[in-house]
Parts: sequence; C-alpha cells; structure tokens
Amino acid sequence: MSDEDKDSKTEDPTAKKMSDAAQKGNVAMSREITLFASSLAFYIYLVFYLPGSIATLSEKLKDIFEQPDQWRLENTTDIVSIGSRIGWDMAGFLAPAMILMIVFGLASSFAQNLPSFVLERIRPQANRVSISKGFSKIYSVAGLVEFGKSVFKIMVVSLIFYFVLHGDFMSSLDIMFSDPATILVKLEATTRKMMIIVLLATATLAVVDFFWTKHQWFSNLKMTKQEIKDEHKQSQGDPMVKARQRSVMRSRARQRMIQNIPRATLVITNPTHYAIALRYVREENDAPVIVGKGQDLVALRIRQIAEENNIPVFEDPPLARSMFAQVSVDSVIPSAFYKAVAELIHRVYAARTPKQRTRQPQ
Repeated sequence: MSDEDKDSKTEDPTAKKMSDAAQKGNVAMSREITLFASSLAFYIYLVFYLPGSIATLSEKLKDIFEQPDQWRLENTTDIVSIGSRIGWDMAGFLAPAMILMIVFGLASSFAQNLPSFVLERIRPQANRVSISKGFSKIYSVAGLVEFGKSVFKIMVVSLIFYFVLHGDFMSSLDIMFSDPATILVKLEATTRKMMIIVLLATATLAVVDFFWTKHQWFSNLKMTKQEIKDEHKQSQGDPMVKARQRSVMRSRARQRMIQNIPRATLVITNPTHYAIALRYVREENDAPVIVGKGQDLVALRIRQIAEENNIPVFEDPPLARSMFAQVSVDSVIPSAFYKAVAELIHRVYAARTPKQRTRQPQ
C-alpha cells in the first residue's frame, strides 16, 4: 500500500468491513498472549505437579544409575530396552506440562477470536512468494515491531540466565556430584525463579502487543470516503435505482387506480386541483370506499374518465381537499365525512331512473 493510499484512508472501518475481514481470516491475533499463556501453564506445572513427581522420577533414575550392573548392554535390544524405559519415565514426567501448555495456548487463541475454517487463508496467492512483497513486510512498521519484540525477548532471556545462573554457578557445579533427587530439586527451584521473571516479562509484552495488534488491525482496515459511499450503496441500494423503483411502483399503482375509476359511484373535485372517486354499494361495504384520488393532472384524468363513464362529478373544494389529505386509496372514508358524502350519494340515487337504481355498478 502506497503512502498516498494510506493518507486517503481516513475513515474508521464499518461493521460490515470488519465482519468481511473476519470471514476472510483477517483478525487481530496477538501471538504474545499465546506465549504468555504457555509460560503460565509451564509455571503451574512447576508449582503444582513437579514437586510430587520429582521424587518418583528420582527413584527411577537412582535405580538405573546406582545399580548399573543389573542392566545388560550386550546388544541393541538391551540398549533399546533401557532407552524405552527411560523414555517412558520422562514422557510421564513431561506429558502434563505439554498438555497444560496446549490447553492454555488454545484457550488464549479462542479467547481472542473464535475458531473458524477459512479457505481464503490456504488459497495459493502469488504475492505470498513474491520477493518484493517479502522485503516490504520485513522493513515495514509491523516488521520492525516484530523485530523489536524478538530483541526484547532475547534480552530478557539473556538477563535471566545471567542473574540467576551467575549467583548459583558454583553451587550448580557441586550438585552435579550430588544425589539425583537433590539435582532435580535444585533444578526445579532454579527453573521456578527463572519462570517468575519470564512470566513478568511475557505478561508485559503481551499487554503491549495486544493493544498494538488491535491498533494495527484497525488501522489497516480504515476506509476512504469513496469506499464508505460504495459500501452504503451496496448495502442499502443505489439511491438512483431505488428512486427509479419507487417511481415505477407509483406508476403501476396509479395505473391500477385509473383502471378502477369506471367502478366509482361519484367523483368529488376541487374542481381542478383535486379529485376523489368514491364507490358505494350497500351489499359490499357499510360506508363508501375511495377507489381513486389524484392531484393536478391525475385529477383531470379522473374527471375525464368519470365524464366518459357518466359518473356524477360534484365540485366541493373543502371536502375534496380534506378527503385527499386524510383518506388513502382502497380505504373506507372516516365517519367525519359520512354526512357530507351521504348527501352527495342521495343526490346521485335521486337523479337515477328506477331502472338505473336497480342496476348495480360493476
């Protein structure tokens, strides 16, 4: 990414952008937290499991080294036999540590992000084997931060070994000739002191790395103003397309309404700005129903259709304006208009011949 591209990405990433990144496996994951969790697991092993198992292992090793005459080493089978026994003893001694470290490591990863299977992470990509891309990653800000973390860990480990082992150097040489049980106890005490310092160092590094990783991940997902607009169009729909869709829907609704005007019983007008077409058939509804309404050109079209179909047209501007504002198409008129509309319907029926009165409008 060029500096110009970075400068243009000034907007915080949207929820959709972060969700899409997570689906592709691009999540904020601090490896130092996993390292701290593994170190903590090993320290728990040292404190709670190791003291009890040292005695057992010491007896087994003492049995081997203090009575070597009972172990024959005449052929390969003998060597494999003693090696297998020592190997199984050591496996039983170290297996709890391995299990604890695996469990704590997985738990620390799951706590940061739930596991998900992402094919995008294993899909072959040319830039992953690109030399130029590799150099750009090494000498990027993220690469320098990783280098700094590695240097910090090397320095911490070196200082631990120096201060812990420097003071116990002579005593460490003496225990080489001591009882096996004493050797293991001394090693356990020395390792515990070292692990305390390692835990403090890794905890500090994990906290710093956690916030740095979150910040870096968030910064890499930042968007330009145009990307925000494009995403909004993609999720909400293009405003021009939606406006066109609404226009088409209104046009179709208007067309259906115009087709229903010949079924009206009467039309109330403004006389030119508004037109309300009502249908009243006692067998269909208890009150008149609005089958169409319109303004300006639509109102003129409603009036034209009414005249073509011999539908009575009444000019009542206040009533037309009120009904246009308060009543929607295909709905029964409110009770507030009953009296005024009833008078008009009475006039319509009074003007009809007896034959027209018996014929119901379609």
